[in-house]
Amino acid sequence: LHFILTCPCYSVIIHLRMNAAVRAVVRMGIYVGAKVYFVHEGYQGMVDGGDNIKEATWESVSSMLQMGGTVIGSARCKDFRTREGRLKAAHNLVQRGITNLCVIGGDGSLTGANLFREEWSGLLAELVQQGLIDEEASQKYSALHIVGMVGSIDNDFCGTDMTIGTDSALHRIIEVVDAIMTTAQSHQRTFVLEVMGRHCGYLALVSALACGADWVLIPEMPPEDGWEEKMCQKLSAKRAGMKRLNIIIVAEGAIDRNNKAITSEHVKNLVVQRLGFDTRVTILGHVQRGGTPSAFDRILASRMGVEAVLALLETTANTAACVVSLCGNQSVRLPLMECVQMTQEVQKAMDGKRFEEAVRLRGRCVSYALFVTCGVSNFNVAVLNVGAPAAGMNAAVRSAVRVGISEGHKMFAVSDGFEGFYKGQIKEIKWADVGGWTGQGGSLLGTKRTLPAKHIDKIAEQMRKYNINALLMIGGFEAILGIMELLAARGTYEELCVPMVMVPATVSNNVPGSDLSIGADTALNAITDTCDRIKQSASGTKRRVFIIETMGGYCGYLASVGGLAAGADAAYIFEEPFDIRDLQSNVEHLTEKMKTGIQRGLVLRNENSNENYTTDFIYQLYSEEGRGVFDCRKNVLGHMQQGGAPSPFDRNFGTKIAAKAMQWITKKLNESYRKGMKDNKDSACLLGMRRRAMVFQPVVQLKDETDFVHRIPKEQWWLKLRPLMKILAKYKTSYDISDSGQLEHVVLRRPKESEAMAAI
Repeated sequence: LHFILTCPCYSVIIHLRMNAAVRAVVRMGIYVGAKVYFVHEGYQGMVDGGDNIKEATWESVSSMLQMGGTVIGSARCKDFRTREGRLKAAHNLVQRGITNLCVIGGDGSLTGANLFREEWSGLLAELVQQGLIDEEASQKYSALHIVGMVGSIDNDFCGTDMTIGTDSALHRIIEVVDAIMTTAQSHQRTFVLEVMGRHCGYLALVSALACGADWVLIPEMPPEDGWEEKMCQKLSAKRAGMKRLNIIIVAEGAIDRNNKAITSEHVKNLVVQRLGFDTRVTILGHVQRGGTPSAFDRILASRMGVEAVLALLETTANTAACVVSLCGNQSVRLPLMECVQMTQEVQKAMDGKRFEEAVRLRGRCVSYALFVTCGVSNFNVAVLNVGAPAAGMNAAVRSAVRVGISEGHKMFAVSDGFEGFYKGQIKEIKWADVGGWTGQGGSLLGTKRTLPAKHIDKIAEQMRKYNINALLMIGGFEAILGIMELLAARGTYEELCVPMVMVPATVSNNVPGSDLSIGADTALNAITDTCDRIKQSASGTKRRVFIIETMGGYCGYLASVGGLAAGADAAYIFEEPFDIRDLQSNVEHLTEKMKTGIQRGLVLRNENSNENYTTDFIYQLYSEEGRGVFDCRKNVLGHMQQGGAPSPFDRNFGTKIAAKAMQWITKKLNESYRKGMKDNKDSACLLGMRRRAMVFQPVVQLKDETDFVHRIPKEQWWLKLRPLMKILAKYKTSYDISDSGQLEHVVLRRPKESEAMAAI
């Protein structure tokens, strides 16, 4: 579908880590036939006009994906707060025929944009009265259309699960925390880390979960009176348990129940005076705002940028200003002022000491406090990793073990997957045993690809021996095959008639029933970082194209989404067959790009995309056909995609999904342990992210959705992102808008207490 616009123009106002969004808006705008303008220095540039408002070209947004900050600048503007300033801005826009604005910023910037829109007709009338524009121009540009994207590292905007820039800020925080933990352990120190979040505790809360902090203080959920003594008791107990360090994370806006500030220095003094621990304070400050954007932020910004252009195309004079948001894994459009008003209500609730209401208004992004139930049960639950290791597995195991213990279960760890299971490598695992696991890559339990079918009798024997009442499997495609084999054997072995749940964890992201898997985000960041370095290696040299091979088996997720995040020119995958004509077309496309001054090209290939068109073949073809225009280099990334410390996203995704899985197990055990489970297909489920929500799906229902030969789902959501990658690489292609967001209203959902821990 091609979009035709007669004469619309787009103005882009940019805040933090917005270069991927800028690139997407510019290139999608040009793709649909629009003129696109940069407004340098935010609203100040709009007021000042002149060279601050310049037409953007395709090439003007090249090589900016990996750059932090914003290449067109951002500034606070007092002038725009006055009607006189907005009158100047309106004049500057009308002179250039601009009536569509894509505004990227926080609630202040978006509120200002909405006010500008509401005043637009009055401003034009005033310009006509002053003789600055004629009546014809006033009629021609009578409506101002606005679409917003939220740029804020604090993730403090209601209506979206994640704002652009937040994930990159979490990367900076976790990098610092991981580095500090080594010195803290060496010297037996307590560290108090202050992170940004003047009015929102998201960064503090999520980074605390991601690093396994001992205590966290956030503005929306102030501690109960007497928190000082409770905190010191917990820190002291940790040291008594032979833990050599303590980590306390404080949001810069942390307060107590009386709205009195709790500073990092105050927390330090408490620890020193009451416990005598060697304590240091680290204030991260603007480190959190800088650096290279993460893969998640690049993909989010690209998706939101394209969605913003589509939203502008569909606006009419009566369409309310909207903001493009993320709900689960889906783009949505929400009325801008509904979101702004709810965001402002949060602060009012906090000022009025209505803290539970503030948490509820924040929505899923902050409404998961750690409810510790401290229940008592007679149930034993086993946890095992299955398949290849994936970063974030350890965070999931830690979460499952601690939530299980909190709910009264006895938790057992199975080493080396199903192989260890039938060999009896099973032992009880306690709270302290999983301390420090969150930030470690790989699988500390050990994991293997062995399937259970040939050893069902021995596995049943071990379940009887240890009285295992439920199973939690964390793994990839082997895990779903394993749970299917266990389910099939229930008719023979009563011991297998227990609740079973699988949590997807694989870098390939090829598990049916879930849009995302633990470990995939870490792999994407490894690919993106490596591609950035590889492209930089050609800086200042002759024109060069890099051929990069990624993992994934037959699943092209890493190649496709990694290509979108890294700004690839092409990505070859199994799901989208290609032939020699496609290869030739891609070479010609790159040749034309190189002639326009572009120095570097990037092509990704999934390892099993085609048995004949191998990485070597493609490298040799590009080298030969590009002779005289560019040369080629190839890289096989291999298992570096599988290693390394887990990303903040994978740590928290693993934590929340494992917690939710354990809550499901508890519910099933309390409802109907072994009563009718032999034929109860709902007692063996996969927990996955499906579009907007985490969903439990019976494993038997997933059989029809699975291509077992190639070990991939039959339908994969990310295939809809491939045209986006091609459009941003300047290919002429169609774009499917069937999945684009529709204008909805903000819904305030009251989370159940059982959901509070797992929902983000």
